[in-house]
Amino acid sequence: MPSTDDLIDTSEQAASATAPAPAKRSRAPVRDTRVTGQPGFVLHSYPYKETSLIVDLFTRDFGRIGVVAKGAKRPLSKLRGVLQTFQPLSLSFSGKSELRTLVDAEWVGGMLPLERTALLCGFYLNELLVKLLARDDKHPALFDHYVSTLNQLAHGEPAPIVLRKFERALLKETGVAADLRRCTTTRAPVEPGGDYVVDPEKGARLAVSNDVWPVVAGKTLLDMEGEDYSDPATQAQSKQLMRFLLAHHLNGAPLNTRQILIDLSQL
Repeated sequence: MPSTDDLIDTSEQAASATAPAPAKRSRAPVRDTRVTGQPGFVLHSYPYKETSLIVDLFTRDFGRIGVVAKGAKRPLSKLRGVLQTFQPLSLSFSGKSELRTLVDAEWVGGMLPLERTALLCGFYLNELLVKLLARDDKHPALFDHYVSTLNQLAHGEPAPIVLRKFERALLKETGVAADLRRCTTTRAPVEPGGDYVVDPEKGARLAVSNDVWPVVAGKTLLDMEGEDYSDPATQAQSKQLMRFLLAHHLNGAPLNTRQILIDLSQL
């Protein structure tokens, strides 16, 4: 259908029949905003109007985005059984606003389902992503780490170790994780036998007697940088440290799934 710019009133055509035709106004090409076949996962969804959903998605190339899934609550909707958490999806969506329109979603497969405690851990990962990732801030490396983490949980890898690695990767990707291998006050390398605290905004420094932040061994910090959680002391101290750092960057906002896991003595 022609646009308003292209329509000329009939009376104006008659009046100017003998005049030279005016040059047409050039129009900028319309940019196609549809994205097809984008790898992604459902993080969270909630009802929208009577038959639709608003879905928080984590995509590989666009980061965390929000979409409207029109009609997804209808019994015969194709999307109804597809928009499930922890299922790898191929997503198609359109729009440039903060809330896009979901065009299609297809299950890709290839991953084991999460069960029992692993399922709760998965919801914990999703809650972290929803609360710590800004919309439309792409993190392809973190997306790959998320996929790897889900696979490790599904295959029964120790949940505390898997979660510590993901928490650390998340803080690194969002630019708020300091290098734990160097003392921020002396610029000297962290000593395995020393006692340190981690300033959430600056990094590690030597602990003092009146510190209220978690005190951890230098070895724990070095192990965390090397992703080596084989030492039980490293596991225990890194759990307390990451809980403290996440609470700071969440501005004290509670993590509902973490509390459940704490109650189950798994986190």
